[in-house]
Amino acid sequence: MKNKLGSVFFKEYSTMPAIMVSSPGRINLIGEHTDYNNGFVLPAAIDKAACFAASLRDDAEIHLYAYDLHERFTLNMHDLKPVGEINWPNYMLGVVAQFVKKGVKVTGFNAVLTSDIPMGAGLSSSAAVECATASALNELWKTGFDKITLVKMAQLAEQEYAGVQCGIMDQFASMFGEKNKVIRLDCQSLEYLYYPLEMKGLAVVLLDTHVKHALASSQYNLRRKQCEEGVARIRIKYPEVKSLRDADMYMLNACVSRQNIVYNRCKYVIEEKQRLLDACAALANNDTVTFGEKMFATHDGLSREYAVSCKELDFLVDAVRNDPDVLGARMMGGGFGGCTINLVKEAAVDDLIKRLTPVYKQNMGLELQAYVVSLEQGTSVIS
Repeated sequence: MKNKLGSVFFKEYSTMPAIMVSSPGRINLIGEHTDYNNGFVLPAAIDKAACFAASLRDDAEIHLYAYDLHERFTLNMHDLKPVGEINWPNYMLGVVAQFVKKGVKVTGFNAVLTSDIPMGAGLSSSAAVECATASALNELWKTGFDKITLVKMAQLAEQEYAGVQCGIMDQFASMFGEKNKVIRLDCQSLEYLYYPLEMKGLAVVLLDTHVKHALASSQYNLRRKQCEEGVARIRIKYPEVKSLRDADMYMLNACVSRQNIVYNRCKYVIEEKQRLLDACAALANNDTVTFGEKMFATHDGLSREYAVSCKELDFLVDAVRNDPDVLGARMMGGGFGGCTINLVKEAAVDDLIKRLTPVYKQNMGLELQAYVVSLEQGTSVIS
């Protein structure tokens, strides 16, 4: 679609776009639900992306065309606000609102959006759209914001216009990804390190449950509140704790009753922080076996303690848990559906998919979709 984007834009607006930007979806190898707790994450950009083409208008109107949905949306810049009847424009309008809040003298524009990131698969298609929009408008309006600023603007767009109190991982990975590398991002300081992911003989396979429960966004926000409640309880005795990043199990045991549901939520986050650091040490030693074991442990914590899994995700992880060709697997993303991420011996990928497809259909009554993904460059201008 990247090659066709210019022609689609011309057909829609009778002119060629002034800028075209591609921004990828992301996977996260380990470190789930830790970003909004100021912990560490280990994401990477993938070879599926949102592409955004745009050019300026001489009036105050925003014209958006979602090519894949064959839907159009128009709004006057003076009426800028979240829209309720459809949701896809909000990811772009939310970005525009961030430029306005920074005092940028904005003008109208025409835009075309297309994406090959599967919706609802937990690959952060929304963050990709936000980053592509922010990068394109940054060029069109000649605002000169650096990538970190654009990432923060994209995050705020998701929070304020889509209503999801997300951390910064998704937008950061989409913007800063590098080919064949994962990013160890410190979500507190935004310091980051690239780790080459030595995939000799291994493949990253995503198994899509084709489930996206409606409660995902509300439960995501609830988990965030539960973590904040845990921090508030810990701070009574340990005022130096600003987030779960600063807490340990000793503090949690001293301050929160094990009978309180908040305890399990905080326990998962505290242990996941250490799991990620241990997993990075394994990666540095090219120890993919240990890395895979940490992935399974993460899934168990997400399912039993953080309670953001679902029967379909649990089924797929359990189906590969004792497979010698699968080093690690876990649910990925916000939860309640989407994909599992699996580290699989390359030679066994086809057989694994053939084995699981009918078994998943028989037990869950759903079709199984598999994606083999590679790690690619982050947000970039399409030449």
